[in-house]
Amino acid sequence: MKQFGKILKFELKSYLNNKTFVGVTLFLVALIAVVMFFPRIAAAIKTEEESPENLPVLLVKAENAAQGEMVQEAFSAAFVEYTVRLTDADVDTIKNQILSGDAEGAFVLTGPASYTYYVNNRTMYDANEAIAMEVLQRLHQMQAMLGSGMTAEQVGDVMNISIQGQTELLGKDQMQNFLYTYIMIMALYMVILLYGQMVAMNVATEKSSRAMEVLITSAKPANMMFGKVLASCAAGLVQLVAIFGSGLLLYNLNKAYWGGNEIVDSIFNIPPELLGYMLVFFLLGFLIYAFLYGAISSTVSKLEDINTAVQPVTYLFLAGFMVVVFSMSSGNVDNLLMKICSYIPFTSPMAMFTRLAMSAVAWYEVALSVGILVGTTVGIGILAAKIYRAGVLMYGNAPKIGTILKTVWRA
Repeated sequence: MKQFGKILKFELKSYLNNKTFVGVTLFLVALIAVVMFFPRIAAAIKTEEESPENLPVLLVKAENAAQGEMVQEAFSAAFVEYTVRLTDADVDTIKNQILSGDAEGAFVLTGPASYTYYVNNRTMYDANEAIAMEVLQRLHQMQAMLGSGMTAEQVGDVMNISIQGQTELLGKDQMQNFLYTYIMIMALYMVILLYGQMVAMNVATEKSSRAMEVLITSAKPANMMFGKVLASCAAGLVQLVAIFGSGLLLYNLNKAYWGGNEIVDSIFNIPPELLGYMLVFFLLGFLIYAFLYGAISSTVSKLEDINTAVQPVTYLFLAGFMVVVFSMSSGNVDNLLMKICSYIPFTSPMAMFTRLAMSAVAWYEVALSVGILVGTTVGIGILAAKIYRAGVLMYGNAPKIGTILKTVWRA
């Protein structure tokens, strides 16, 4: 146990003293700070350009003067980001005003339910036509009802009728949970690949420098393997807590400035039990892949052979990741493939967590998935320690799987 503690402390210290590790963490925290403070900063530096009198101009030409007041009122209520002005100029004059920049666009009504929209440069996000269609449809309905003998009050009651409804949710709201589930899956994806590769590089570096041969004589292989892997796991947790913790803190400091943004709120209003599940699956998922990366890299003699050696493990992880992402995108996270992946230890950290976040899963399914994952992680950890011990003496070309297994069996 003393050997394990020393190795864990040494490896963890090397991560925390790594300038790249610290730099990336600080950069991400600073980036999150900028994002979280953006609404506050934007509110503090508002200029006169954002005042109503300096909003872009949207011209509207009605069919007749009697219709003009109603049209202007309706368009002003719908186009809140514009100053809506009535015009009686001809089409050529309106075009020149748009081309000169005096107006950003214009709607020329050519009938009770028809118009021509004039605009200079149309952006990809121009939704003015869709808004105008809705406005004109409502105006046409109001005029039709007024023409049929209804009073203005009756028309207002019909047009502004409030429909009341409620939803009783018996399971999970996938739309509400999608964003933070996706973020957590991406965080797990990045941490496993990044720190798994770091474990592989550390082991291979020790072997190529012959330092491993010296270390193996003074410490047990199991202590060395578990110390390296748990140190990288702890470093990953420190980084995640620093990033997501600072994000949560800064969001709460600026919550009032986000104006009840549903997307941002959904990211930070994660149920505590889901955070607990994430921690369990993160730890077990990370450990199982870190052990695999460490074991395989111990059999490699040259650093340039690491990527090739660990490719099967990387592809296995990517396959599980793609299944989860495609299932989330389809809206069906309880398909047969996801259910199977929920019990395969190499894919269950992502698959079962996604199902927990976006669907209703029975407690015994979760217990079975976690039990299989725990047993497999312990088994792979023990096997990885034996491969690590046998890999010390393997130099030259990368050995085949059969050779590795025979050496482990004899050891």
